[in-house]
Amino acid sequence: PVRKKSRTFYSAEQLEELEKMFQEDHYPDNEKRREIAAVVGVTPQRIMVWFQNRRAKWRKSEKLSMKGNKKYPTSSA
Repeated sequence: PVRKKSRTFYSAEQLEELEKMFQEDHYPDNEKRREIAAVVGVTPQRIMVWFQNRRAKWRKSEKLSMKGNKKYPTSSA
């Protein structure tokens, strides 16, 4: 039987650090994930999942902002 991983809760400081790293690079490599994990204090696996989820959130917001731009095009008049 496979046990589901319990949810990881991040402190405000951890999230601030993760968001800062996300602004620098949306796709950190294995080495970078290990560095981030050491700074934040969680496993590299948790960092990988956090970045996957953050990229999904980012893509969704990008898509919504594109939709918004098409709905109300800027007029050249």
